[in-house]
Amino acid sequence: MCDFSLQSVRSRPAKVGDKLVTRDFGTGTRGFAAANDIGMAVCLLPGTELAFAGEVSCLPAGLLGWKTKIINQQTAIFRQVNKEKLAAHHDALEFPDGRIMLLTLLCEGQAATVLQLPAQPKTEAEAREQERVGFLG
Repeated sequence: MCDFSLQSVRSRPAKVGDKLVTRDFGTGTRGFAAANDIGMAVCLLPGTELAFAGEVSCLPAGLLGWKTKIINQQTAIFRQVNKEKLAAHHDALEFPDGRIMLLTLLCEGQAATVLQLPAQPKTEAEAREQERVGFLG
């Protein structure tokens, strides 16, 4: 993170132990905010590990989507998807069961803690994998 539509929001990189909360920033996307400063977007690198305070709730999707979707997992790894598409949400979470959910589809107000940051890249390919798509800064 931070996804393309959070470029105009105050932001900082994540640190181990950060307390985060999912938030709708009013820019067309949801992301993580610092729990003690909800106006501050916290940007994650791909590979960052998170622990949620409870089960993860997601917005209803699809034609028959009227009920909040619950993911019975409490840990996730931050990923970026759809990198080849400029005007798409890239920030996602991968859960232990292999399910990948766009971060913007998470319900607002969920608490999470940064458990671990990704290892520093050793090769150019690893460095490219950790680049923040669509983020200028």
